[in-house]
Amino acid sequence: MACMNSTLTNISAQQLRRAASVKERIDGLQTELNRILGTPAGNGAAPQKKRKLSKAAIARIRAGARARWAKVKGRTGATKATRKPKRRLSAAAKARLSALARARWKQAKAQGRTKL
Repeated sequence: MACMNSTLTNISAQQLRRAASVKERIDGLQTELNRILGTPAGNGAAPQKKRKLSKAAIARIRAGARARWAKVKGRTGATKATRKPKRRLSAAAKARLSALARARWKQAKAQGRTKL
């Protein structure tokens, strides 16, 4: 290695340009060879094949994910939780709320305010 460093310091600019040109040709030929052989331009190693999971493995992963989500959501089985029925106001409660709102608006208009 020391011998190579001393040689690089003793070469002329013309020799350096020629060496760069040879290196570019070598790289171009290497790229063309890789293209012909179908190997990647990197280190010349064969490309890794994409790993494929079996259907059983995918099913196990999905089942585990479902179980984790059920645990997070607080469900123990695969059954869906039933929704609580919507709360409805009785007619009397609606009438009382309407009367209260009318009274508030009447008071606000009397004071000259239009916004509550």
